[in-house]
Amino acid sequence: MKVNLKQVESGCIVAKDVDGLTDFPIIRENTVLTPELLNVLNVFLIKTVEVQSIKANGEKYIPTELKEEDVLPKQPLIEKNFSNDYMNAVKEYKKLFQSWQAGNKVEMLNVRKILSPLFDSVVEQPHELVNLHHLSTKEDYLFHHSVYVGILSFYLGLKMDYKQGDYFQIGYAGVLADAGMAKIAPSILQKTGSLTAIEFDEIKKHPIYAYNMLKKVTGISDSILLAVLQHHERHDGSGYPLSTESSKIHPFSQIVAVADVYHAMTSERFYRSKRSPYQVIEDISKGQFGKFDLKTIQALVENIIPVSVGNRVLLSNSETAEIVFYNESNPTRPMVKLDSTAEIINLVQHAELFINEVIN
Repeated sequence: MKVNLKQVESGCIVAKDVDGLTDFPIIRENTVLTPELLNVLNVFLIKTVEVQSIKANGEKYIPTELKEEDVLPKQPLIEKNFSNDYMNAVKEYKKLFQSWQAGNKVEMLNVRKILSPLFDSVVEQPHELVNLHHLSTKEDYLFHHSVYVGILSFYLGLKMDYKQGDYFQIGYAGVLADAGMAKIAPSILQKTGSLTAIEFDEIKKHPIYAYNMLKKVTGISDSILLAVLQHHERHDGSGYPLSTESSKIHPFSQIVAVADVYHAMTSERFYRSKRSPYQVIEDISKGQFGKFDLKTIQALVENIIPVSVGNRVLLSNSETAEIVFYNESNPTRPMVKLDSTAEIINLVQHAELFINEVIN
C-alpha cells in the first residue's frame, strides 16, 4: 500500500524501491525501515512510500490517520536573529575591554547587560552554537572569543544540570576569563606572527591579571574568581599559571576550560588556522584525554554535535555534503549525503574521510 511518509512506522517493510533523482534507489524493496532510514527519507523530501501490509515483527500495519497540520503547509517561523545579537554583543564587549585597557574598573552590570540576552537566545536556538565561530575574525578574535566562551560555558552548565544561579555564574566566568588580557601590551595582543618565549610567558599571566582585576568587584563570587584563575589549568598538571593539581581545580573552571579550547581551535587566529568543530571535538575527547573533565566533554559532544543535523560540510576529499544523521556512539562521524551524487555514506565506515569544515 502507498502511504504518506508521516504515516510510516519503524518496522514497516518497503514494498517497492524508493527512487530519488539518482541512478540508484534511495532504499531498496524489502528493506525494514528504522528511525535512521525514516530520517533519510525526510532528507530526500520523499512524500509517499509503498510498504507491505505486515510489519517485520509480524504485526499487521494499520496507517494512522493524518493530522490537519501534517497535510496543510506550515507557516514559516520568524526567529530572533541570533548572529546579529551575537555580533552586537562582541561590539559592546570590545568597548568594555578597551575601557579596561584604559584603566577603568570592571562593572558587572555592564557585563550582564551584554551577555544575558544571549543566554536567553542560546536556550531558544542552541543549533546556532556550531556556526558562530565562522563570524570570528583574526583582528577581533579576542572579543569574539570572550563572548563565545561565555555563551558556551553557560549552555554547558545548563545542560550539565547545574542550578540556575550556578550556570549564570559559569557563563559570566567564561566571558571574563580573558579580561586580564587588558593588562598585556597591545603589541603582544596584536602580533600577527608567532610569540617569543618571553611574550608567551606574559600571555600566561592573564589569568592572574584577571583575578586581580575582579577580586574586589561587586557581584563577583569566589566561584567566578577561581574559574577565571584556573581556566588554563589541566587535570594532568600541565596547565598554567599555577599547575594546580586536579582535585583543587574548581568545577566551574573545568567547564570554562573546555569552552575556551573549543572556540580557540575552531576560530581563525593570526598564528593558527581554524579547524572544523568535528575535528576539534574528536581531538578534545580523544587526543586530549586526561587534560579535561570527562563530564564536560560529554556535555559538549552531546549538545553541540547533535544539533548540527542539516548543516552542509566540506569533507577532507573536497566533496561537499549535508549531514543527514548522527551516530550517538560516534557523533563526530555522522551520515552525510554527497552533493555530487546524492549518495549517503556513513563516515564511521570511511576512516579515510572526515569533516573538514562546516559551510555557512
